[in-house]
Amino acid sequence: MDTNILKKRLSTFRTGKTGRLSKISDDLVVDLLRAWESWAGQSKDFYKELGMSKQQLANVIKKGKRLMKNGNLSGSSDFKELKLESLIGAPTGMGGPIEVSWEKGKVIRFSQVDALVDFLKKVA
Repeated sequence: MDTNILKKRLSTFRTGKTGRLSKISDDLVVDLLRAWESWAGQSKDFYKELGMSKQQLANVIKKGKRLMKNGNLSGSSDFKELKLESLIGAPTGMGGPIEVSWEKGKVIRFSQVDALVDFLKKVA
């Protein structure tokens, strides 16, 4: 999996003010473990590209190995990256993206109000 996608997925688990990673989902942990195992470069480059510290990555890998060993998770993710190219570029009038706090501390960002409304209609 591309590191840019992993970085975007990790951003939903960052806390608001401090930017700390909190309560990372098991499927993301397994995807990070698989990406780390297939990484050809130095581990320093990997965690820096994801915006993590060395210790954060070590904890995630440890948790991922434990999950894989116990067989609790297959690691197949239902994550799908959405491309909103037609919506990006128009200002929201609020000076930045719209952020919605979702279940389990996840944050979803929208570039326009219309995208937020469409999302809420689909989820309802």
